[in-house]
Amino acid sequence: MIDYLIVGSGLAGISFAEEALAHQKSILVIDDSSQNSSKIAGGFYNPVILKRFSEVWQAKRQLEVMEEFYIKLEKKLDIVFNRKMPILRKFFSIEEQNNWFAASDKISLEPFLSTKLITTKYDGIDSPHDYGEVLHTGYVDTSKLLEAYHSYLRSIDSFLEDRFEYDVLEINSNSVQYKNIEAKHVLFAEGFGLASNPFFSDLPLDGTKGELFIIKAPNLNLDVIVNTSVFILPLGDDLFKVGATYNWSDKTDVPTPEGKIELVDRIKEIINCDFEIMDHFAGVRPTVKDRRPLLGTHHTYKQLHILNGLGTRGVMLGPAMAKDLFNFIENNEALDPVIDIYRFYKKRK
Repeated sequence: MIDYLIVGSGLAGISFAEEALAHQKSILVIDDSSQNSSKIAGGFYNPVILKRFSEVWQAKRQLEVMEEFYIKLEKKLDIVFNRKMPILRKFFSIEEQNNWFAASDKISLEPFLSTKLITTKYDGIDSPHDYGEVLHTGYVDTSKLLEAYHSYLRSIDSFLEDRFEYDVLEINSNSVQYKNIEAKHVLFAEGFGLASNPFFSDLPLDGTKGELFIIKAPNLNLDVIVNTSVFILPLGDDLFKVGATYNWSDKTDVPTPEGKIELVDRIKEIINCDFEIMDHFAGVRPTVKDRRPLLGTHHTYKQLHILNGLGTRGVMLGPAMAKDLFNFIENNEALDPVIDIYRFYKKRK
């Protein structure tokens, strides 16, 4: 018997897998690669919601847990995927500058917003009103991380590439049986695939489609992440990841002409040099209307658990949420009520 059967191997799934392994638990991860939001994610971490100049929920703790988690994981996998990089918010007016400085006076934001204007002039971008710098930022190469971690799981015979068949799962009093696998717990971390999960599909996972580009812009000289209406993230060799759109009605991972037009228009608002679209891709983020993750245990079947709803911030949220859920399951440590799925179940009583 294994301790955990983990369904899904995106950022949520591998964060929990690593947390379980760190506590000497046996695991098996199953995934059919049907969900790609973690793989194609922008991957940058940012403790500030720049649209509203507000702090990300539990930003300080998330950054601390994330930092420790990725340091250990880079050493374990012998790769580098976490790159510290400034995020600059381009100002389009003096009013935006003033809003930035007003926000930086808030106690919750003071550690994250620099009060020194960045006046650097980057080739390819007009910036008459300069930039504000967000502190403690960077990006994780999620594709590289996931590929390396999947290889690691294969090396310890803990990865099964297959579609999970929910109707085959047998739930017993103290364990579950899935085909020839007996496990103490099942952890569902299948992102937007939750819509097909009969045990948790009643939870309000909304799903938000995002489209992104890889562009080539030889005349764009940029060694920072610029974030305005879209982000521009330098990848090297004149390549940049750019995104993203937000579509709440289309639940497919197919790039669209409308998304392409929207991204091109937004890019042209920021840069003034030529660029070529090298790749165009899309995915559905696992988002929740109250902007909080979905963690907890099924109201009837105590062997079934969920880690989902990380939205656009899986890089930051994943490690901390995995730690919280593991401690909840193994040590009976209460979850924060704002992330516990009981917040939805209790409304139905």
